[in-house]
Amino acid sequence: MLTYKAMYRFFNGGVHAEALDFPGVITCADNLPEARRLLAEALVDMAETCLLLGEPLPRPDARCTDPDADLEEPVHWLLTADPHLSFPSI
Repeated sequence: MLTYKAMYRFFNGGVHAEALDFPGVITCADNLPEARRLLAEALVDMAETCLLLGEPLPRPDARCTDPDADLEEPVHWLLTADPHLSFPSI
């Protein structure tokens, strides 16, 4: 299991969300539950992209923090692999 760190900032009419220790994982939404869902989807998309490109996933870093965040929380992630996956040639 990997545990990345999510941060959220609340604005009028929305929520900004990002994974502090996984560069490029960022989203926004109308509310916190939607932001959490979209952030989880962005994590999956970025992880799949890293793996397709043959790049390692960033190492989670519990020390990451954002002093401007309204909320920070762990995102627990259980990775599984399909033994029938095939990756396209790049």
